[in-house]
Amino acid sequence: KKKVEQQHREKSGAIVRMLFPKAGKLSRELVQKVSRRHASVAVLGAAGGIGQPLSLLLKQSPLVTSLSLYDVVNTPGVAADLSHCSTPAKIKAFVGKDAAADALVGCDVVVIPAGVPRKPGMTRDDLFNTNATIVMTLAQACAKSCPEASFLIISNPVNSTVPIFAETLKKCGVYNPKKLFGVTTLDVVRARTFVAENQNIDVSSVKVDVVGGHAGTTILPLLSQIPNTTFSKEDIEQLTHRIQFGGDEVVKAKDGAGSATLSMAYAGAEFAVKLISAQQPGATPVVECTFVESNVTEAPFFSSPVKLGPDGVEEIYGYGTISEFEEQGLKSMLPDLIAQAQKGIDFVKKAN
Repeated sequence: KKKVEQQHREKSGAIVRMLFPKAGKLSRELVQKVSRRHASVAVLGAAGGIGQPLSLLLKQSPLVTSLSLYDVVNTPGVAADLSHCSTPAKIKAFVGKDAAADALVGCDVVVIPAGVPRKPGMTRDDLFNTNATIVMTLAQACAKSCPEASFLIISNPVNSTVPIFAETLKKCGVYNPKKLFGVTTLDVVRARTFVAENQNIDVSSVKVDVVGGHAGTTILPLLSQIPNTTFSKEDIEQLTHRIQFGGDEVVKAKDGAGSATLSMAYAGAEFAVKLISAQQPGATPVVECTFVESNVTEAPFFSSPVKLGPDGVEEIYGYGTISEFEEQGLKSMLPDLIAQAQKGIDFVKKAN
């Protein structure tokens, strides 16, 4: 019997060495790496128009093992509904203004769609006063409960809420610029879709970098860099405008009944899952456009292609060679982008 047990141990050791050739034994470091093959994710604003479909999409990801849902109302019902879906992620619900800190304990990734939605005739700037307070309060809870997590900001206006989040984390002494992301993926998703329609090509084959910010003319799709495409001057102007103001198209179509919730949930989940996948041990880095603290332009925060890895931002790329039309768009957006960032910074500095 002892001989059989010894053979079993030797066989097990050989298997471990085969799978992990650089490890003489299943060390503590290896155990830690293996245990990282998952993510505990929180969605703040989980009962809202974006939060519910976003949570559903995250529940479907095999990389998410725990999904913590927080909102000021209605979270238990959303959690109960999602908990019936037959995927591994475990669901936890937290409800009420004082529950955010508890919802965030142990989280690796925090996705924040919380805030009031856009309504007809409302600009992202109109959202500022209400959503600024919400985002600052949630940033304080994050600083307390999960300061080392990656924070993905969807709450509008992103050009101001990301600086608000950064400034709040700075006040709390836990700011890490490599872990804070403004989710601008919806602009990329729209660009891929609209370009594929215009060129009559498979959308899955289209790659478009969208730089700048996440509001109106601060959104700049780099159509000149898309290979194997031909655009007329009119195409470029119309596509650029539609990508920049795609949100208005949805608000108008919903006739006062909501904003771009489903497409934003899709885009938010896409970015979150790509970030989580890039953070897995041995994973190939992922490059995505995202709004981060940046030196690419004079604006303190700017969206451009960013290499994502285990520690968040690994490298920030520039926007490359662009057309005269795009150069003009970039030049004209920068004063707005700088002013919107400063508005967020000033908001936190003036707060108690």
